Amino acid sequence: MPQPSTQRELALEVVRQLREAGYQALWAGGCVRDELLGCEPKDYDVATSARPEQVRELFGKRRTLAIGAAFGVIAVLGRPKQDPIEVATFRSDGAYIDGRRPAEVIYTTAEEDAARRDFTINGLFYDPVEERVIDYVDGQADLQRKIIRAIGDPRARFSEDKLRVLRAVRFATTLGFEIEEQTLSAIGEMAEEVKIVSAERIGAELRKLLSHTRRGLGVQLLLESGLLTPLLPELADMPEQRPDEWQQLLARLEHLRVDSLPAALASLLFGLEPAQLIGEIGRRFRFTNKEVDRTVWLVRVLPQIEKADKILWPQLQRLLVHEGAGELVAVATAIWGDDHRGVQECRLRLALPAEELDPEPLVTGKDLIAHGIQPGPNFGQIMEQIRNAQLLGDIGTREQALELADQWR
Repeated sequence: MPQPSTQRELALEVVRQLREAGYQALWAGGCVRDELLGCEPKDYDVATSARPEQVRELFGKRRTLAIGAAFGVIAVLGRPKQDPIEVATFRSDGAYIDGRRPAEVIYTTAEEDAARRDFTINGLFYDPVEERVIDYVDGQADLQRKIIRAIGDPRARFSEDKLRVLRAVRFATTLGFEIEEQTLSAIGEMAEEVKIVSAERIGAELRKLLSHTRRGLGVQLLLESGLLTPLLPELADMPEQRPDEWQQLLARLEHLRVDSLPAALASLLFGLEPAQLIGEIGRRFRFTNKEVDRTVWLVRVLPQIEKADKILWPQLQRLLVHEGAGELVAVATAIWGDDHRGVQECRLRLALPAEELDPEPLVTGKDLIAHGIQPGPNFGQIMEQIRNAQLLGDIGTREQALELADQWR
């Protein structure tokens, strides 16, 4: 039999093999939610009555990885470069001692496994062989009502893993759902406890929230849930003390039309000075150096875009040939709108043919050295003046560039 080529096919095959070996096996969690919402799941998880050692014995050690055997999780490999399928034994959890992981797990039934999950919409199982949903937590009803509801006592669920308070906001943002009243109340009561969660985990959730088109709703939910203060204290006083600025912030997040974390951060933090503080916020959540540097660059050069129709072309051209130019114009559009003169000037210039927008330099540093100009304090300035003259149309040949260089020796 040929190996399954898609994640869905692989997940179905894993379930079939477990069933044929006499074990119960079902799809679980987010993949079920996404399938019921008509979305293509990013990955598939399988829950089973088989113990980790039984899963490895069935599929073979060469085809499995014990990525979380202590918590009953084994990865089953598919084709090369194909993401594995995580197979987890039905379990209930012991006490959570670190706000993230249980001290022990107890292998149990599918129903008890559903009860230890975070939200009802993530507590669903699906039988892909018989094509039926298995719902112990009324998750289907909450999907239909577009509700984020903790399973059981929300305070207990959030005490087990403090990140769940932020995950609730992220799910509400990305799915366009509302957070159920008791669940939202518990988030507010426990919001400060999110600080004990690792920066990497918080950053991963914020990246998903801010990269989504409904990021404006997400930031408003951070405020309403009480999470804005512990996560972004720099913005905490804005809604009450500077309400107009807060509404402008939400509006530009809503109007941002690129899927880019730096662009989202720049829109969120625009006007927050100094730029060093913006870098500190990016590093707080362990965003990559490239993401932090790009955010700082966007915020620093945005004022030039505001007056793009007034500044010299060489100055603007340097910005529009930067690899972040698309993000820059997107953020500027979100802030000032499509009709803004600076934004229109940028779009007009970006529509130029490549040879006009970013023509090949007339000379290189090697050319200047060969011409007898030695590297020194003025070398970079000479190169810049030659480039400016070329972009302005004052010179157009290599010979003219070298003549100008002689004047700047």
